[in-house]
Amino acid sequence: MLGKRNILYLFMAVNISLSAQTYTAVSLDSHIYNILEQAEMRGLCPPLSGVKPYTRFYILSAINTILSSENKSAALNITEKTILENYRDNFGRPASGLNKQKGYFYTETNTGKNDTRLSAYAGASAVVELSDGVYLPSNDNYFGNDLWVSLFIKGDIGRRFSYNFSAAGGLVKSPRKTLGKYNTYYEYFVDDDEYKNLLINSYSQPLAYFPYTYQKKWDGSVYFLDNLYDFDPWPNSMAGVYNLKSEIGGVFLDSKIKWRFGRLEHEWGNSSLGSSLSMNLQARPFLGAEASFTPLDWFGISSLTGILEYYNDNGIKVSAMTNQNAFSISMLEFKYKNYFYFDLGEAVVWTKRFELGYISPITNHIFYQNNIGDFDNMSMFFNLKGQYPGLGKIWFSLFWDEAYWLKEAFELDRTMISTQAGTVIYLPVLAFSSIKLTYTKIEPYCYTHNRNFVPGYTQPMETAYTNNGVGIGYYLPPNSDELLLRFETMAGRALGIHFQYQMIRHGADFGPNAVDGSSYLSELDPNGRNEKKELKKYFLHDGAYQWFHVLKAGAEYTLGNPSVKVYGEAGVVFSYFTNIDDGKANQGESLPYRIVDEEPYFKSTAVIMTIGIKLFPDI
Repeated sequence: MLGKRNILYLFMAVNISLSAQTYTAVSLDSHIYNILEQAEMRGLCPPLSGVKPYTRFYILSAINTILSSENKSAALNITEKTILENYRDNFGRPASGLNKQKGYFYTETNTGKNDTRLSAYAGASAVVELSDGVYLPSNDNYFGNDLWVSLFIKGDIGRRFSYNFSAAGGLVKSPRKTLGKYNTYYEYFVDDDEYKNLLINSYSQPLAYFPYTYQKKWDGSVYFLDNLYDFDPWPNSMAGVYNLKSEIGGVFLDSKIKWRFGRLEHEWGNSSLGSSLSMNLQARPFLGAEASFTPLDWFGISSLTGILEYYNDNGIKVSAMTNQNAFSISMLEFKYKNYFYFDLGEAVVWTKRFELGYISPITNHIFYQNNIGDFDNMSMFFNLKGQYPGLGKIWFSLFWDEAYWLKEAFELDRTMISTQAGTVIYLPVLAFSSIKLTYTKIEPYCYTHNRNFVPGYTQPMETAYTNNGVGIGYYLPPNSDELLLRFETMAGRALGIHFQYQMIRHGADFGPNAVDGSSYLSELDPNGRNEKKELKKYFLHDGAYQWFHVLKAGAEYTLGNPSVKVYGEAGVVFSYFTNIDDGKANQGESLPYRIVDEEPYFKSTAVIMTIGIKLFPDI
C-alpha cells in the first residue's frame, strides 16, 4: 500500500504536470539532463528516452517518480532531494502576474464549454560571457565575448498542445586565424568533367576558447558594426547577431505519441549527454518536424525531417547555390528494464525535393536510395549500452557513413566510420557525482560526401553531414580521435563543479603535409577506392597531426532560485604537431613520426579563462 507521503507526492505530480508549460522543450544547456542521467544510472527512475530535448512534462514526471518512492528517495542524500525539489518547483506552474525576481509574466484563462485552459508565459533573459586566451611563447592575447538578450513567450493550448517562441540579439567576438589552403581531394588528384579539386581556406579553432568547445549561437551571417551590409560568416571582430527559435508540440494516446514542429537543438542516442555520434547537441538547430511513438515500455520509434541551413562563406546567394539540403533521421529504441539499451537508426542528408521515402519513418533509407538513384549522403548508427543501477554504465557507439568490410578494410579511406567506447561510474560522494571516461575515433572522410550533380540542379551539390558549417554528428572533425576524462559533482544545492582532461589529435588541414580527409569539406576520390595507395590511411603516420592536451576546471553557481547563474572555467592547453620523418602525406605509406616545431607546425601553450553570468535563465 502507498503511504501518506507517497499519496501526497503522486497528487503533486498530477497537479503540477497538468498545470505547467507541459510540452515545450527544455534547453539542452540545462543541468537537469546531467542530473536525470545520473538518476537513471542509479536506478532511481525508469529508462529515459534517447531522443532529446525532453519536454517539461517529461522532466517533471521523471523528477516526481524519483521523489514519490520512499525506497528510491531513500537513496538520495539531503542535498540531492533539495536539488530535485527546486527543479520541480521551477518547472511547475508559475504564480500568476509579474515576477520581477525571475523576470517573467504569467497568465492563464479557462474558456469554452470544455473549460479549455490557455496560458502565456512571457519573459526575458540575458547572457554576458567573456573569454580570454593567452598563448606562449609568443604572448599573443585573444579576447572573445558572447553578449545576448532574449525575449520569449510560451504556454499551453488545452491539455495536449504547447507553443514556444523566442528571439535573441547579441554582440559576439571570437577571433581565429587563417592557417592556409587545403585540397578538397588530395594534392595530386586529377580533375575530370564532374569531380574537381578545390582549394579552400583552413582556420584555427576560436583562440579565446578551449579547442572544439565554442558553439556558435547565431543564425545566418554576422553583421559588423562598422558596416551592417558586410555579411560575413565569422565574427573575428565585434559583430551583431540574431537567433530565432520556435516550436509547437503536443501528445496523443496518453503521451505514447509525441510530436513537435520547430527549430531547436537535438541530441539523439542512449550513450551519455554530449556524446552522440549521429545528432549531437553541439550541432546548429534547424527547422524540422519530429515525432516519437512509444507503444511499449521497452520499445519506441522516432523520426525527424527538416531543412538544413547553408554556411555563408562566399556571399548570401553564391554560398547557398550548392547548399540546398534536407535532413532525415529515424531511430528505434529497445530497452530491457534498467540494464540494457540498444538504439538502431539511419540518417540522410539529401538535396531538397519531394522525396517521400526519406520522410517516412517506416522506410529504410539506405535501400530506398537504390530505388531512386545514388545522389544523397546515407548513414546508419547504433548505440549499445549496459548498466548496473547504483554502479555505472558502459556503452559502445558506431556511426557508419561508408565502409568496406573486406580485406584491408581499416587501411582504406573508404571505411568512413566513427566509433566510441565509454563508461560513467557513479561516485557515492557529495551530490550527483560521477566520473566519465570515453574514447572516440572519427575516421578520415567520415561525415563528408562528394559533390554530385543532382537532377533539377545545375551545379554539383554539397551534401556533407553538416548544418550551417557545423557538424551534425560528433563535435570533432574527420580524421580525429579523443580521450576524455571528466569528473563532475554538485557541491551543494546551487554549486556544480567539474574537472576535465582531454587528449585530442587531428590530421592537419593546412601546410605541406596536410592529410586528406581531415575536413568536413573533404571529398573522397570516387575512382580506385580499393586500389590507389593515395586512398589508404595510417593515423599519425601519414602526415602532420595536431595534438591537444587540455586540463581545465569549472563551476556554476545559482542564486535566487534561479534568478542568476554565475559560471566560469579555466585551464591550460598544450598544443604541438607531429610530422612524418620522410616523404609526403597521402602517399599510402606508414612512416615514423616525431614532434616538430617549425613552419607552419608550431608548439604553443595557452592559458584560457571564461567567465559568464546568466540573468533570469530559462531552465
